[in-house]
Amino acid sequence: MGAVTSTDFAAPHWLVQLLRSTPEPTPWNRVVRAALALAGPPAVGFALGDLALGALVSTGALPTVLADSAGSYRYRAVRLGGAVLAATLGFGTGLLTGWAPVLSMLAVVGVAAVSALISTAGSNASVAGLQLLVFAVLGTGQHAMNIDPGVAMLCFLGGAAWGLLVALAAWAVRATSPERGAVAQVYIELAAMLSAQDDETRRASRYQLTTALNTAYDRLLEARSWLSGRDATYRGLLNLLAASTPAVEAAVAMVNARRHAPPELVDHLTAVATSVLARAPLPPAPAAEPADPALAALYAGLARIDNGTERKRSERVPVRTQLREWADSVISGPLTWLTTLRLVLCVALAEVAALLVPVERSYWITLTVGIVLKPDFGSVFGRAVLRGLGTVVGVGIGAAVLGLGVHGWALVLLIALFAGGVAAGKTRNYGILSAFVTPLIILQMDLASRGDWALVFARLVDTLIGCAIVLVFGYLLWPGSRRPRVGGKLAEVADAVGRYVEHGLRATGSADQRAERSRYRRRAYRGLTDLRTAFQQVVVEPSPAGRQATAWWPAIVGLERVTDAVTEVVVTVEQGAPEPDPEDVRLLTVALAEFAAAVREQREPADQRLPAAQQLAGVVEQVAAAFAAVRGPRG
Repeated sequence: MGAVTSTDFAAPHWLVQLLRSTPEPTPWNRVVRAALALAGPPAVGFALGDLALGALVSTGALPTVLADSAGSYRYRAVRLGGAVLAATLGFGTGLLTGWAPVLSMLAVVGVAAVSALISTAGSNASVAGLQLLVFAVLGTGQHAMNIDPGVAMLCFLGGAAWGLLVALAAWAVRATSPERGAVAQVYIELAAMLSAQDDETRRASRYQLTTALNTAYDRLLEARSWLSGRDATYRGLLNLLAASTPAVEAAVAMVNARRHAPPELVDHLTAVATSVLARAPLPPAPAAEPADPALAALYAGLARIDNGTERKRSERVPVRTQLREWADSVISGPLTWLTTLRLVLCVALAEVAALLVPVERSYWITLTVGIVLKPDFGSVFGRAVLRGLGTVVGVGIGAAVLGLGVHGWALVLLIALFAGGVAAGKTRNYGILSAFVTPLIILQMDLASRGDWALVFARLVDTLIGCAIVLVFGYLLWPGSRRPRVGGKLAEVADAVGRYVEHGLRATGSADQRAERSRYRRRAYRGLTDLRTAFQQVVVEPSPAGRQATAWWPAIVGLERVTDAVTEVVVTVEQGAPEPDPEDVRLLTVALAEFAAAVREQREPADQRLPAAQQLAGVVEQVAAAFAAVRGPRG
């Protein structure tokens, strides 16, 4: 018998990925806001002698904490306002129907269907749909608390208004600070990428730069006000961001060529970020004429940052058009109806289980199903497992609170602590979020009125039943839930990279042609970023989908390197190198089309004739490596 090694006991890859925490900095501003929004009402209630009503007001502020995110104040106002409105409608529906179990069941199932359909309209609508369902379920549990429905609704509205006030109070004094921070982050990531010392760090820095660019563009395009004075500020930031494109492309070319930038350029980018944050004039760019074309392109790109072309004001899409597009997507999208049917089925099963489980207020079964089975929030399997693990920890915390006999101001402080944990856990790991949100809702909904040990452990049983319903009926038995999904997205991104090759390597003499090339570059990099996100969501599953995602990872990295190599050639052409032969560009485009077709059809790609020109040697090398990566998983 051979010796037993440590690898014999290694955890499965999907479990390691599932438990991994995202290395994001703690959002202290959101942590403080969450603690103030959720602990303030119980503090006032305790001071006035009615902690139960204070906890109910705190529940009304919960949607603003669950829905809050980074972004401009205008974007956050729309997002939080929609979440609060949906939560209020859901809570009211639950209050009106909670007294009759059958009526309550029909109402919650109907709300689940509406929630799933609303979620297809975009990120903000998805958050609002979740709040609609969650607070409809919480509303049905209020009938057992002996609180007048009218009083409960007023408390909830008061808490919602308080939560919005806390979340948006700094708007008047900070205005465009979030947008400035997003633009400054682009220059910070540029400096970090250029100062990286090894290939792995450079690759990670390039990914962070792409994410920062996507975030900055998203925030600015979403936040642009229609008031003329504020609009000029947003347009100025957008012009500054657009003017950074040549510097970004030159920096990516240098990193791909493994060349180091002079320290003065890294210092200059840091100074630009500081000036953007401080609303100060940009520092003058360093001047030099190096012989290295990539370095010369970087110097030229930095000189253009403060001289960007004015961007035209984009036309606002009418609300009627947005609603029509959403309705068309709902009517014509079979996936939407299948997702809705899955949610409705699992919620109906949860409601039946809630009637059969001999525990008072077992609405937590349905609550768990609604929270876990969000179609656009990641892997259903992963969220169910993390929800169960997080709830075990959360119930342990709740039991400790009971065992220590915590009450009064200590209870208020615990609510503040758990609220801050929810805000921090949202950015790191869903299991961490669940570990904090479970004792928080227990304190708000249960312990403030009448807490006991049986009730705390009932929450654990309810949550595990809800997770079991999702895993069995929403995942294991649901058709297609374990089918590989990353391959289709990989093919779509390969097509986007192919379009970047086609438009990026052809003649780009005019300003319009250069702008078009930049658009295709951004689309390719954004697609790669979304593909990484999809990979991270699916790789946590022990199903064929998770195994295929792991197998496709080398191909994803290969596409990223192809895109970087193309950017390097584009930069050298802009610095005076001859343009690639159109026939060579066509060969690369055809090869990437074959790459995408092979992934879609789940076959090995056919051998392709690739250019022999030395100028495109780097691109050809990376395309060949990407083909080899695709042949790996299929073989």
